[in-house]
Amino acid sequence: MEARQVKSISDAMAIVEERKLTHIKVGLFDIDGVMRGKYMSKAKFISSLERGFAFCDVVLGWDMKDQLYDNAKYTGWHTGYPDAPVRILPHTCRDVVGEEGMLLFIAEFAKEAEPLCPRGILRRVIEKAGKMGFSAMAALEYEFFLFNETPHSIREKNFRNLETVTPDWFGYSMIRNSVHSDLYQEILSMAETMDFPIEGIHSETGPGVIEAAIAVDNVEAAADKGALFKTFMKVLAQKRGLMATFMAKWSGDYPGQSGHIHLSLQNTDGSSAFYDPSQAHNMSQLQRHFLAGQQHLMPEFLCMIAPTINSYSRMVPGFWAPTDATWGVENRTTALRVIPGSASSQRVEYRLGAADANPYLALAAALASGLYGIEHKLEPGEQVKGNAYEQSHDASIALPSTLWDATQRFKQSSAAERLFGKSFVEHYAISREWEEREFRKHVSDWEMERYFEII
Repeated sequence: MEARQVKSISDAMAIVEERKLTHIKVGLFDIDGVMRGKYMSKAKFISSLERGFAFCDVVLGWDMKDQLYDNAKYTGWHTGYPDAPVRILPHTCRDVVGEEGMLLFIAEFAKEAEPLCPRGILRRVIEKAGKMGFSAMAALEYEFFLFNETPHSIREKNFRNLETVTPDWFGYSMIRNSVHSDLYQEILSMAETMDFPIEGIHSETGPGVIEAAIAVDNVEAAADKGALFKTFMKVLAQKRGLMATFMAKWSGDYPGQSGHIHLSLQNTDGSSAFYDPSQAHNMSQLQRHFLAGQQHLMPEFLCMIAPTINSYSRMVPGFWAPTDATWGVENRTTALRVIPGSASSQRVEYRLGAADANPYLALAAALASGLYGIEHKLEPGEQVKGNAYEQSHDASIALPSTLWDATQRFKQSSAAERLFGKSFVEHYAISREWEEREFRKHVSDWEMERYFEII
């Protein structure tokens, strides 16, 4: 049996027996989209498939650097960090590249922890779409930089003077991908083996930067694929003595790194809900409503799309990242890009997305806001033609410029509470406020250079 043929608990048990595995990899994704997991014994795995297992809920109570939130209600020292229930998802079974015969299964929080689980939040939105008569399809594109560095060397250098795998600006370079064809082929092979197949991959503009477009799938599978791609791209790089970063912007000298989201809706009969050849740009009325919802709620949901302090360094004019919730047709300077096409390709590209976002939460925000627009029959603002950066826009679509401001908008959003649940909104806002407060504890190099001698 092949890993991707596994659909049920019995299938999962059978493939483990067939491969004579003594241990299996199991992992789940935390609030920041970081995969946390372990090797689990065969006996424990078989038992967990049927009854679930327990995972310390500190994973919901600490940040990406394992620092404990001091403001969380769900878990903390006041609860003693107990175990939370977790379920293993048999249909997520995958081979693990570089570990002969090893299998990986994605897990997710269940029962009382489920309202805070990023994967659970996305599933809540998917269920809403289903009740409205739609299924959602998505594809994620990621830009990432590669360095001739290791986890030790970047710390020894204090994250300065890092060496990229290639120099200079050379987007879509046939030379680069041919000289480094062994690396590109290894990435493509990993993606096929682990079922996040890549539709296209190329060098982007900037030293050492690559863009990979993952093939379209239903939105839940697309999120799994994006999250696994980010995780195992880092693994592949480090096994080669390299490092990959998905930071939104690692250097002020180069463009930021995007995580663009392509979305479309299908009706229950499988036809496109977005395609109407009788309308301008083939945009159905439903697509207009969907687009309008995304535009309307983008300022309120921004911290789910741009979740880190660094996210907002990318959002500056002229660097391919929007600063207002604008939309246009085939316009890459806008936050939302309508892509006219056939019944199978008509879609919206949520270009605001950054590479540092949690794929589950970014997709949840992009899809939920669109569904909100359909529900309320919203109409988008005026289409932007030309360079959106050089034009003034209505204040209602201005995006918050810091993580703190974005989080306050999110906390006050009645739409967020209705779409994602009050407990998630509260917990996620707490986690973003923590991130901002952690940042404020530190003095930057810019401050030292600017103020130390002169002030």
